[in-house]
Amino acid sequence: MQELLTKYFNYLLIERGVAQNTLESYGRDLRRFILFVEENRKIADVKEVTPEVIVEYLTQIRDEGLAANSMNRSLAALRGFYKYLLREKIIIQNPLANIELAKVWMKLPDTISKEEMKTILDQPGTQTVAAIRNTAMLELLYATGIRVSELINLTMNSVNWQVGFLIVMGKGSKERIVPIGKIAYDCARRYVDEARPQLMQKKSTDVLFLNRFGGKFTRQGFWKIVVGYARKAGLRKNVYPHTFRHSFASHLLEGGADLRTVQVMLGHSDISTTQIYTHITRERLKEVHQKYHPRG
Repeated sequence: MQELLTKYFNYLLIERGVAQNTLESYGRDLRRFILFVEENRKIADVKEVTPEVIVEYLTQIRDEGLAANSMNRSLAALRGFYKYLLREKIIIQNPLANIELAKVWMKLPDTISKEEMKTILDQPGTQTVAAIRNTAMLELLYATGIRVSELINLTMNSVNWQVGFLIVMGKGSKERIVPIGKIAYDCARRYVDEARPQLMQKKSTDVLFLNRFGGKFTRQGFWKIVVGYARKAGLRKNVYPHTFRHSFASHLLEGGADLRTVQVMLGHSDISTTQIYTHITRERLKEVHQKYHPRG
């Protein structure tokens, strides 16, 4: 099985062009699975793995306290591996064909309301160079729904100022185009014109958003900024950079956007990943109905 795993990773890297961090996370998940199969169930042949073995493995890692997102990633890694085995005719039947455990264990993403989002976006202001930059970063994050890793990796060439679009390099080195919106556009333009030249400190870099030393932001550095402004806004719930992405999708669907369009903007390869936000929208509709309907 280890040899098959090596061939699968080579396939992902060479033929599919999967990003290195994705390859590493899938590698951890699949090696953990094979260790379970070989040591706990004493199975040496991949053809002997049954749906019951898969369920037992998923149940074990769930009981060990694995987070819902990690559960779903583990299942995605297994699905990809077994699709490859089918494609190569190493197996004739997929033991994961009827397993939908991800839906059972999937945790709904945390979102905030439009009003709460506005209070956070109003916090930085525009009185200092850092404030202008932070406003631009927060507005762009909410306007586009990009991941924090995608935000901090933006370059000057990532923005098409003529038509108001971002060119984003997402997971698996897949490029997508996302509209910016007028408010985020104006904030980003002001940052580039007024703040960025001061932050560069005579350095030469094409990174769009710079820290106070003229270098690229870290995920942790931007995380602290978001958490700080959420607290300053008086929000009692936890707000992180990814909350902006979740709220972006939820607010678009609440406003009537179609699921396929939201999927494209988020960069999801599978629409089932985007469908989780429809659950949030339904919950929101129930809340509004109960609050405002005379018989709610």
